[in-house]
Amino acid sequence: MNTCMNRFRVLALCGMALSIAAPSVAQTDAADKNTGAQVIYFDAAKVNASFEKGSPLFAGTPDGHYTILTARRDKPGQSELHAKDTDIIYVVEGTATFVTGGEMVEGKTTAPDEIRGASIKDGTSRKLAKGDVIVVPNNTPHQFVEANPPFLYFVVKVR
Repeated sequence: MNTCMNRFRVLALCGMALSIAAPSVAQTDAADKNTGAQVIYFDAAKVNASFEKGSPLFAGTPDGHYTILTARRDKPGQSELHAKDTDIIYVVEGTATFVTGGEMVEGKTTAPDEIRGASIKDGTSRKLAKGDVIVVPNNTPHQFVEANPPFLYFVVKVR
């Protein structure tokens, strides 16, 4: 029961992120008459095109609180650590092996508050599949060590 509630909470957070996004990236509806919030709508064609490129769906709010990415992974990646961003990952298609925690090996700063490395030592390995959600808190090393293409997923980066 707790797992279901946690997934619901994560998906609700993703939905909230979409609903308060600043206009300019997708079709916008009129502000909600009760809350005044601007609703942004990404139609399936825009989402699918974003997955094809593996690019940001929404580049972020002006205040930098969140970004929405679509990702396509056909092979393993580097280990990552984000000093300020929490990653909320929702798997849309495919399977992958994902490692979190442990110690980053050969980590180097690649951008402000971003570190990339060769691998992770002593992390926790999980198999991810369609429908899974995983939340990776900031300052937590993480890495896709195996991907069975096509592996498609959303990432909401929350600051």
